[in-house]
Amino acid sequence: MHVGLYFGSFNPIHIGHLIIASYARHTTELEQVWLVPSPQNPLKHSATLLNEYHRLHLVQISIEGDPNLRVTDIEFHLPKPSYTIDTLTYLQEKYPHHTFSIIMGSDSFTNIHKWKNYQTLLTNHKIFVYNRPGFSITETHGAILEIIEAPLLSISSTQIRAMIRQQIPIRYLVPDAAAKEIMDNNYYR
Repeated sequence: MHVGLYFGSFNPIHIGHLIIASYARHTTELEQVWLVPSPQNPLKHSATLLNEYHRLHLVQISIEGDPNLRVTDIEFHLPKPSYTIDTLTYLQEKYPHHTFSIIMGSDSFTNIHKWKNYQTLLTNHKIFVYNRPGFSITETHGAILEIIEAPLLSISSTQIRAMIRQQIPIRYLVPDAAAKEIMDNNYYR
């Protein structure tokens, strides 16, 4: 099976994440997309992160019933911070009959040279990149790259967290089940 891995903090997951994941699954050779919540991204400050198990649960309830999308807690069982190359190595050992590719935004790809063992990652795994405004790909670093023209929404998890603190409704920005869970548990307040 050809699996696309979509890494992220998902703090919280929102409709934009799901649109990209679904679009990648249905417009490429990917047979399934696995969302990979990162407990601790080495390139992000962790003070604003909701507990990793709460974020994992929000992703799970957001994709429930969609056979094309799956969530994995693989990085919860690996050393922190999470490095993509280590996760890929582990997944290849655990699922030797799967092929793994990565889905990322052009903003992340412009920083790929800062990632641990990025050359190995780019040599061994196809990268599906969706364009983000203001981040053009000018250097491919020799990657096996496919640009996907996924529909983009101008929303972010940072914006959603600010809205929650300001008591502005987040309905329509996050899946209904996740919005209910966030409100019922006073997350991000």
